[in-house]
Amino acid sequence: MNGTHAMLSHFPVGFWALATLMILVGVFLSGRLAELSRAALLPVLILSLIGGLAAIIVGFLVWPMEANLASPLTRNHILMSFWSLGIYTMITVLVWKAGDAAFDGNRRWALVILALTGGLMFSAAGTLGGHLAGAATAFSDVLGLMGWEVYTTFYSPLWVSAVMVIIGIALGALGIMNRRKKG
Repeated sequence: MNGTHAMLSHFPVGFWALATLMILVGVFLSGRLAELSRAALLPVLILSLIGGLAAIIVGFLVWPMEANLASPLTRNHILMSFWSLGIYTMITVLVWKAGDAAFDGNRRWALVILALTGGLMFSAAGTLGGHLAGAATAFSDVLGLMGWEVYTTFYSPLWVSAVMVIIGIALGALGIMNRRKKG
């Protein structure tokens, strides 16, 4: 089953890399290629989310939770995987709700920033997964240059997570109230 998780993990990573490239092409280029990238982005994002969920579910089925939580490397891998899934879920919702308008004005910069951040996250998740499988990559050295030793625990205290949730709920409520005022 370990091989199944490794195989499934390549689907969201490939789709996320493709989606990132499509966003960059859609934002920075014009013409037919940019139009095609923008038009095909949503299906690619939806497939990536299905693949990401499948890979995460199978990953939790493969190894016991006690083993996952005992290893700092595994906790980091899980954390980066969830961050990747979360970021690309946000991109999917933005593209789904805004359509072509997601590439207009300042909104396009949100897509670019989210896509590049998501690319960093899924690269880190894949690198950590490679370490877990015994196949370290050169990206580990890049992470080291950024000050992150891949074998140390990366976590947020509970109070920080609670504040982040409260801020998220407040911003969501603010967005809904502004939308109602405009509508």
